Amino acid sequence: MTAPLWRDRRFGRYWVGQGISQFGDRITDLALPLIGVTTLHASAPTVGLLTAAVWTPNLLSLLVGTWVDHHERKRRLLVLADLLRCAVLLSLPVAHWFGLVTMAQLFVVALVAGLGQVLYQTAYPSFFVALVRRDQYVEANSLLSTTRSFSFVAGPAAAGGLIQLLTAPVAMFVDAVTFAASAVLIGGVDVQDPPVDREGAAPLLRRAREGMALVLRHPYLRVSLAFATTVNFFNFVVAALLVLFASRQLGLSAGGIGLALGVGASGGLLGAVLSRRATAVLGMGRTIMVGGVLFSAPVALLPLAGGPLWLRAGVLALVEFVTGLGVMWLDVPLNAMQTAVVPDEIRSRVAGAFSTVNYGVRPLGAVLGGFLGEWIGIAPTLYLAAAGGTLAVLWLVGSPIGRTRTIEDLDGVAESARGT
Repeated sequence: MTAPLWRDRRFGRYWVGQGISQFGDRITDLALPLIGVTTLHASAPTVGLLTAAVWTPNLLSLLVGTWVDHHERKRRLLVLADLLRCAVLLSLPVAHWFGLVTMAQLFVVALVAGLGQVLYQTAYPSFFVALVRRDQYVEANSLLSTTRSFSFVAGPAAAGGLIQLLTAPVAMFVDAVTFAASAVLIGGVDVQDPPVDREGAAPLLRRAREGMALVLRHPYLRVSLAFATTVNFFNFVVAALLVLFASRQLGLSAGGIGLALGVGASGGLLGAVLSRRATAVLGMGRTIMVGGVLFSAPVALLPLAGGPLWLRAGVLALVEFVTGLGVMWLDVPLNAMQTAVVPDEIRSRVAGAFSTVNYGVRPLGAVLGGFLGEWIGIAPTLYLAAAGGTLAVLWLVGSPIGRTRTIEDLDGVAESARGT
């Protein structure tokens, strides 16, 4: 019997590093918009633009991923990405110390941190396949997603408390430290980077075009991209307004928002833990479809929150619980499926092409959410986002993804992609 993956020392080291940085990310998720809302009195469109700034560097993912494909040391790039984010986040507590925090600085921090995330996510796929075996893809993604979900449970509550105790800019220091710890742990993971063939390599722009063309031709990646992009677009319409809505319309404090989000995020933890069982019972494709509906539809309940403070916070927590469960049932099998169908030698390029569209649309959703919240009101915007995200599942109906039951169904797909 094969030992559980979490007992593998190399994977365990990476798993811990990833978990620490994910915990720190929850601080930034709450602190960055709160600095704009509470300290700098930002409007809904400005908060939307700030959210967009974090994701705007993803428009460069295709070029970055194409460059990363021909870089021999993927682990070193992961460490560099962590150190870059650590450095830029440290600028906020320093500026706060001198009373110099401005909206311009928030945008710079968001953009540079986003660039670090792009470098990390394009180098990660090759590192991942060097770290775990093919038959461990679902298990590994489940463990990593469990940690991420746990960070959403404990992180927002801790972040809310830290922000109230230390102020939001100072709380960002903790996130910077988590990236430093992640860099140290990942730097110590012993993996053999896959060989890179640089002989006869085409120019960067040509290789980038080929990566995008493969994604658009590939029957699994094309549908996956359409589905994920639609879901993410409408999810970020919501993301641009969530903290503003909870603070100004629900009347919750930073600690109250953090507690509600943390309690609600236990749904993500449960979803990650149950994802392997769900895929075994429903099949990978159907689990992804169910997850897509659960992730988007509950947002329509948010404008209905009313009554005493505890009830308003409870509705926010309930919505977060169901959407958290849904996103894990979407992410875990979809990530495993994408890993299984991509040839090793072009993983970073494909990840970059995918992220350029999938993550690049997030700033557009955030900007639209901010302006729609101002023009037609936050409640109608949330209803619209819930409907749009839920209907994204129609991309999967009748597709190869919807028909996939197990990872074994995908044997040979990556090999056939080499010839396309």
